[in-house]
Amino acid sequence: MNFSSFFSNNLGIDLGTANTLIYVSNRGLLIDEPSVVALDKNSKKVEKIGLEAKRMLGRTPGEIEAIRPMKDGVIADFDLVEQMLKYFIKKVQRSPFFIRPRAVIGVPSGITEVEKRAVKDSAESAGVREVYLVAEPMASAIGMDIPVEEPSGNMVVDIGGGTAEIAVLALSGMVCDMSVRIGGDEMDEAIVSYLKKTYNLLVGESTAELIKIEIGSAFPLEDELEMEVKGRDLVAGIPKTLRITSTEIRDALNEPVSTIVEAVKQALEQTPPELSADILDKGIVMTGGGSQLRGLDERLRQETNLPVNVIDEPLTCVARGALKIIENLEKYKTVLFESRRSR
Repeated sequence: MNFSSFFSNNLGIDLGTANTLIYVSNRGLLIDEPSVVALDKNSKKVEKIGLEAKRMLGRTPGEIEAIRPMKDGVIADFDLVEQMLKYFIKKVQRSPFFIRPRAVIGVPSGITEVEKRAVKDSAESAGVREVYLVAEPMASAIGMDIPVEEPSGNMVVDIGGGTAEIAVLALSGMVCDMSVRIGGDEMDEAIVSYLKKTYNLLVGESTAELIKIEIGSAFPLEDELEMEVKGRDLVAGIPKTLRITSTEIRDALNEPVSTIVEAVKQALEQTPPELSADILDKGIVMTGGGSQLRGLDERLRQETNLPVNVIDEPLTCVARGALKIIENLEKYKTVLFESRRSR
């Protein structure tokens, strides 16, 4: 390792709605923390970032507010994203005298020009010397070692916290892509709304997420599950405990899940016949945190009649792929969104 590579870092960043992940050259995954910032309401001063801030979600004292500055895969609060990135990048730097890093950042494929500019500006303000952007399905595929430069087609479905990205990739490009702003967050909201409507029970987003992980499903299970849920009774205003089943939660999740399934079908309809034949052979590859919902692969199998594979470590492949791209820029430069701006 030469002197400058000791001090400089190439970064692969997945700036996600739910979590931010950063892979660093020669050092692996160094950041995997929630994209949450805790703010003092009065002074607007940032108190905590990441894991410590997430623990405050729904539990904060009056003057502290826990905020998620990313919404639907894009920046909702520019200043907070900049501070969050600055904090994470500082955490991965080995030396105060570091050479500013270069980074590839995974973004939704349906991102607008304005949203791209916001991501680049916030990364540059956080101390990144050269910023490149790549569509998340492309970064995922590269992170999974799929040879995207070949003419053979591959379909990737990447379900994150804020978006579901569906893309057919061939010859280093996206032949067709669908980006729907529905992901794990909307699933959590659907659970909150179902419990409120059906049982007058109010639960926070952390509880809804736990319910989704513990008993959520997209397809009937061999053995249906149940769990105890604590929340606030909206009529009596006091804490209440309920037992709910996986069947109920599947009904609650049906709308967001159906939207994702429909988007996959639409992408398949737009796929050129030659590439459809490739997908028929290889199947659909699912990645992202949302792909871990029980039975989602089976639901897609039933609705598309195609093989569906969920990869190992689906949460990390966007950041892994982003790092691979920055380390092999010549090879992968055609997969990036328009040329970078650097300072």
